[in-house]
Amino acid sequence: MKRKHKESLTSLAILSPSIITLAIFVYGFIGRSVQISLLDWDTFTKFIMGAKDYVGLENYIGLFQEERFQTDLWNTLYFTLFFILGCLAIGILLSLILNNKPKGSYFLQNLYLFPMAISFVVTGTVWRWIFSPGRLPNDPRGINLLFERLGLGSLQWGWFTSTFSFLNFNVALIAVIIAAVWQFSGYTMAMWLAGLRGIDQQLIEAARIDGASKWQIFTQILFPIQKPITLSAIIVLAHVSLKAFALIYSMTGSGPNNVTDIPAVYMFEATFRSNRYSTGSAIAIVLLAMVGLLIIPYLVNSFKEE
Repeated sequence: MKRKHKESLTSLAILSPSIITLAIFVYGFIGRSVQISLLDWDTFTKFIMGAKDYVGLENYIGLFQEERFQTDLWNTLYFTLFFILGCLAIGILLSLILNNKPKGSYFLQNLYLFPMAISFVVTGTVWRWIFSPGRLPNDPRGINLLFERLGLGSLQWGWFTSTFSFLNFNVALIAVIIAAVWQFSGYTMAMWLAGLRGIDQQLIEAARIDGASKWQIFTQILFPIQKPITLSAIIVLAHVSLKAFALIYSMTGSGPNNVTDIPAVYMFEATFRSNRYSTGSAIAIVLLAMVGLLIIPYLVNSFKEE
């Protein structure tokens, strides 16, 4: 009994630095952000003088009434949707190809996974060069210059500088989505490939003998078996999409008329450029709630299954 008590104390002593650090720098700061979001603290003068009045939910109400924040939410919705679909489609296709172990498959696996080793800042900078439109039509740059050299001048357009929108979808997001999908489609490929190689091949062979086509094998055998992996990938990718600040800020910023703006960029500019501390904190809490809406149901379901 004394030995167990001693082991418990030893374990607690080892874990206590991590627990204290987590309590202060995660939950403590979250609590402080919630507190600031409920105050009238939107000028640097109030920061110096300490005159910050409690205003309740006024910052949140005003935030959702702002046209910029409404645009940010639409941009986040569309970016998340097409980012996840793109990563799933390309990642699953690559995993199916590599699962057949073509020549050079190990090299290709590493090649497709390589973008994940690059930071969002580097990815944003490189793809900004690629999608930089130049001055059309006389001085195209990036991919527009390639189109001109190939005789495909009709495909030239403004990319992330375009202000055209359709059903609240700003087409300038297309360039950002392509860059994000390029970086994270390898993640989906790796997860699916690991799952495919754990499937009993006799099950596939039996389906082929029964006359099942490749599409039927995929839709009725492979995809149902890989459903938990697909769900996990969706959760992770959705979480990544809400934290794409570095990619968008380094690649496009908020863009003309906020066409590529997202809540994280707005939070940064409101807090550190405009000294609107309460507004920035309110945006941070909204982002935290959005992440929670994605993660908590998945965790609850996982715990129930276990």
